Amino acid sequence: MEAVLVNTAGGLTGGDRIDVELDVEAGAALTLTSQACERVYRSLGGAAQVLARLQAGEGAALAWLPQETILFDGGAIARSLEVEAAASSRLLLCESVILGRQAMGESVRDGLFRDRWRVRRGGRLVFADDLRLEGDIARIAAEPALLGGARAFATVLYQGEAPEDRLASARRILGEAGGASLVDGFVVARLAVADGLALRRRLVPLLGALASGPLPRIWSM
Repeated sequence: MEAVLVNTAGGLTGGDRIDVELDVEAGAALTLTSQACERVYRSLGGAAQVLARLQAGEGAALAWLPQETILFDGGAIARSLEVEAAASSRLLLCESVILGRQAMGESVRDGLFRDRWRVRRGGRLVFADDLRLEGDIARIAAEPALLGGARAFATVLYQGEAPEDRLASARRILGEAGGASLVDGFVVARLAVADGLALRRRLVPLLGALASGPLPRIWSM
């Protein structure tokens, strides 16, 4: 099955809240994506809140593949992804961010972006990740130890068959634009590039190499 999330408001701003809950039962398969890139507009107070709670039962396959989140100057968002997966499940999780669309002449000087991942397998916490960009995002992103001037980045996590082979494929695709590691049976990949187009050019083949089936057509280049 394939499902598409639709935000009828066309974007998020301070005070908005979206909660998503998915339960993929034993043996079932679901790919979830979004209708378009999520836009986070300038906030006049507070941060938009996005919470996704996902469950994957024994032998289930879950692909969480929303399109990129675009942060506009002054935007503020706090996002959380919580996953409870059976050890025999297959997972492909991706979250990607663009700090202003370079082709549109946009830049992000100030704002707030928080991203929190918690993944449990068989009830045990196996992956925890927290990212916080706040205040002078342009300066923070320029730091060599952070994004090194990159304006588009993504995190991808894979659990499934032949993780060593998937790891080798991920490293070939990422090249110098990112890195991938095998952590407790998961392939974890990071990607940081100059803009949204460069992100797609790496991310689409990466997801294609990790997915157990074809990507949603909406992800086509």
